[in-house]
Amino acid sequence: MTQPSPSPMGGFFRNVAGGLAGGFLGAMLFRGLGFGGMGGMGGGFGGGGIGILEILLLAGLGFVIYKMVKSKKQETPSYDDYRGRQDNTYDSQPVRDISSAPSYRDDPAAGLSDIRRLDPSFDERAFGEQVTDIFFKVQAAWMNRDMNPVRNLFGPELFEQLRSDLEKMKAAGRINRLENIAMRGVEITEAWQEQGRDYITVSVTANVLDFVTDDAGNLVEGSKTDPVKFMEYWTFVRQAGTGMWQLSAIQQPD
Repeated sequence: MTQPSPSPMGGFFRNVAGGLAGGFLGAMLFRGLGFGGMGGMGGGFGGGGIGILEILLLAGLGFVIYKMVKSKKQETPSYDDYRGRQDNTYDSQPVRDISSAPSYRDDPAAGLSDIRRLDPSFDERAFGEQVTDIFFKVQAAWMNRDMNPVRNLFGPELFEQLRSDLEKMKAAGRINRLENIAMRGVEITEAWQEQGRDYITVSVTANVLDFVTDDAGNLVEGSKTDPVKFMEYWTFVRQAGTGMWQLSAIQQPD
């Protein structure tokens, strides 16, 4: 990384000090070589040489300038000092509003306890049954290639994404068929509150015959006889303490 350029004022003082010191040493050198003026070392301002008074004045002025330059350097922080202050200032800035996204997000029990403070009637088992019902309704709508009947079960962004994917499959003359669905489990993996909303993520595990055919029913992808086991993470959201849960995200395991 480039070092910062020196202070212009610092350079000015250094140049002045250097020039005066050079002039003083030059005069002494020339005098030692016999080129001094007629006034000799004891001459005043009227003599041709440099006198004791001039020497004292120059020495005094040089000392004052030296102190000014030294003081200027001490007042100007080094690049390392500046970088340290910048780093400390940067590190002290919050990345996000911690109060709106609690650190116990990955602790389902603590998150559910927080949700119950605004909704004492919340029940994990009833929520799991609700998720199971939503799961089967969504699979049926997907297989029927019409998401509108379950639109109220989704957040707007996820609904538009699924609707768009379904339209692409229709345009390609493909049907994703899901048969013999067997639900194996629903487990809450995350629960938290953020920005006035309740969030719960569940892992959904199921067995299903999952295959793709063309409009004529010919197999294009998958198997009509070998079921597959899959797991997905479904995240639900609602207004804190009340309201209907809606599906806001579907994610595959890493």
